[in-house]
Amino acid sequence: MRKGAIAVAAAVIFSVALAAFWWMEARSGAEAALVMPEGLDLAQGEVLYGEYCASCHGANLEGQPDWQSPGPDGRLPAPPHDETGHTWHHPDSVLFQYTMLGGREALALQGVEFDSGMPGFEGQLSDQEIWTILAYIRSTWPERARAAQAARTEASLANEGG
Repeated sequence: MRKGAIAVAAAVIFSVALAAFWWMEARSGAEAALVMPEGLDLAQGEVLYGEYCASCHGANLEGQPDWQSPGPDGRLPAPPHDETGHTWHHPDSVLFQYTMLGGREALALQGVEFDSGMPGFEGQLSDQEIWTILAYIRSTWPERARAAQAARTEASLANEGG
């Protein structure tokens, strides 16, 4: 009987340790997706932007005309990603989720029901490619916009942590 109890206790301890390890791995992966990695290839980002983003957001990141006014379908035209747009107003995590999931799904995570028309690129672009595109876009902003966006990312991380 005692050996059985020891075996059960060992199995429980092993299961708890395995679950804790899995949780820590999953958590570190989730946190890694909140901030843009360092050392991304901006030239590759520019190429990927041209392939996946420029048809809507413009070859020069200028967006579509009247991007702040909804069209007849209720969707907003694609905004600029240069300093005149609002991309730099969002933390890294929001930009990544919006690109990966698309507008409707990313906004739904925030409790907002709205179809922006932005498609999701999950399954078409890897996480690394999405970050590379975002790094290219960020590299085109003036220093004040990059600094403001970095501050928003830091504030978002602080809110996530506590």
